[in-house]
Amino acid sequence: MMKALSVVPVLLMSVLSLPALAAPPSGPLTLMPVPAHVQRQEGALVLRSTFLVETSANANDRLRDAIARAVTRIDSLADLRHAGTGVTPATPLHVEIEHPADAVQAVDEDESYKLDVSASGIRITAPNELGAMHALQTLIQLVQPAGDHYEISAVSIQDAPRFPWRGLLIDCGRHFEPIDVLKRNIDALAAVKMNVFHWHLTEDQGFRIESELYPELTAKGSDGLFYTQEQARNLVAYARARGVRVVPEFEMPGHSSAWLVAYPELASGTVPDGIRREFGVSNYAIDPTRDETYTFIARFLGEMATVFPDEYVHIGGDESPATDWKTNPRILAFMRAHNLKDNAALQAYFNTRVLEILKGLHKHMIGWDEVLTPGLPKDVVVQSWRGSESLAKGAQLGYPGILSAPYYLDHMDPAGKVYLADPVPSDSSLTPAERARVLGGEVTMWGEHVSARNIDSRIWPRTAAIAERLWSPAEVRDVPDMYRRLGPVSVQLEALGLTHLTSEDAGLRAMAHSTQIGPLRTFAQAFAPVSFGERYHVQRTDQLTPLDGFVDAVVPDPPSQYWLESTMKRFLADPRADVADRDALLAKFAEWKQSIPAVRLLMKTSPQLAAMSQRADDLEHVLSDAETAVHHLSQGTAVSPAWKQQAVARLESFTKPRPETLVHFVGAAPLRSLLEAASK
Repeated sequence: MMKALSVVPVLLMSVLSLPALAAPPSGPLTLMPVPAHVQRQEGALVLRSTFLVETSANANDRLRDAIARAVTRIDSLADLRHAGTGVTPATPLHVEIEHPADAVQAVDEDESYKLDVSASGIRITAPNELGAMHALQTLIQLVQPAGDHYEISAVSIQDAPRFPWRGLLIDCGRHFEPIDVLKRNIDALAAVKMNVFHWHLTEDQGFRIESELYPELTAKGSDGLFYTQEQARNLVAYARARGVRVVPEFEMPGHSSAWLVAYPELASGTVPDGIRREFGVSNYAIDPTRDETYTFIARFLGEMATVFPDEYVHIGGDESPATDWKTNPRILAFMRAHNLKDNAALQAYFNTRVLEILKGLHKHMIGWDEVLTPGLPKDVVVQSWRGSESLAKGAQLGYPGILSAPYYLDHMDPAGKVYLADPVPSDSSLTPAERARVLGGEVTMWGEHVSARNIDSRIWPRTAAIAERLWSPAEVRDVPDMYRRLGPVSVQLEALGLTHLTSEDAGLRAMAHSTQIGPLRTFAQAFAPVSFGERYHVQRTDQLTPLDGFVDAVVPDPPSQYWLESTMKRFLADPRADVADRDALLAKFAEWKQSIPAVRLLMKTSPQLAAMSQRADDLEHVLSDAETAVHHLSQGTAVSPAWKQQAVARLESFTKPRPETLVHFVGAAPLRSLLEAASK
């Protein structure tokens, strides 16, 4: 039976920026994630006024607020305040849900929706407001320019996620991130239909959440950088309003120096003399043999349960060599008495005790791969940082799991690579029942080399590509089409307040001590940061390492990287006939070379830029070699073996990471292919 409707006129002001130009309504859509089922219709809805909103009688404040935010964004995107009838509500937007979602958002809630757009209006139907909120995000992406106005293509969409767990971890333990950074990233998660914010709150380098029961945790373990409980509750409410769950992580028994600095009685023997500034695995660990340990943890987790209502709590459980467990006579005696043969068995004992505490709080436990030990209860969720094989093993043994290994953003992999990594690959041997245990995946932003200034550029827009992998049908795997859509979506994300597109310029301006950075910006497009591992091992970074160098400004997977790869691939397929791509490549090489003299002038007054001096010289030489190779190929002549040998040597030398710069040339692989082709 049709529900009664309430009519709510929405009069809202424009506050956001215009998006990048997208394809016209008759062209391909730029939706991300790609919906499960899309049927294009004839015509389009012309946007001449803001929306007259109709909602079902059971609509709640959460849905109404989501509609208001969406209308505000569309009003701005389509410039409706300055078009035609101004803000007069006249465009019909009908939103109907069957029932409100759970008071505490659950992992298995129905997130499906149906969206129909015609020339006469918009209709959204969903089981609950979660699906309706996803539909609104799709609707925002459908807004496209069409001449002197904006339109929404007539379309019928039926959509639902492939996986129920689609998350982002932000590590606030190694480097503290302000609340506004977290909020804008939660806005972005909602925009691409991700639904979990995994808040990594404790580390060797800092304890970031206030405990009223144990105030020394932040007094001694945080350098004064922590979140109050009020701030945390506010963030949880902010995320819930956007359909995003907040899952906290409290690392134990390893990665626990900040715990032990504050309460040394928790230690297994050796007590750290301060917060650990170094990165990597620490030998310090919580003592799993004392009943007092579990009393402390039970009280702490009970307190945190009042802050974080989600039914899942992450206890870490990874990388705990715990040297004291092998040498402390008291701990060794405990292990013998309880028939625990090694550290792994003792950690399993610890996990079981903590699991019982969480069960008493009506919570489910999550842990990293290391918690997967014989006898682990089957309701523990295993988060895999070791890879899809480890995830599959857990599923085969009966454990629900989350994949993170291929989605480590600090590896600086391009979007095209992480996009193809799948929690359940097409060649997986898992049975249907085992596949159902794979809940989804989480993107991980570990905090060793990120600050409030550059963290967005490390997360976005690559996370939007991973969001599609976790939401869209498995067969959606077209990398070129993904990149086609990623550009416009990236600009739309910027309109939410993200700084991923502006942070590079901010970093370059800071190093150049000038606003005149056009040539420097061009030069920077030739480089991307090396991976976390390369930087850590070459530079030996720690928590106090300044994050203000060239490597901290340039972005992972800059648009120039995929452009160069795809353009070079087309050119090499037919170098004598492909004049357009030949000219485009030569123009790009010339543009980079022409930026170098101006950049050299800036290097004279900037120590950070001066470190790139040798890189600038090398780039000039490598680009000259590339120009020579392109000319030979386009003319159908081969370079000499001696020339090729020298050019390859120059390129290989250029592509090796240098301690003073820690960036790599984005054109390394395409230029290797070019030099190889030029010699044949």
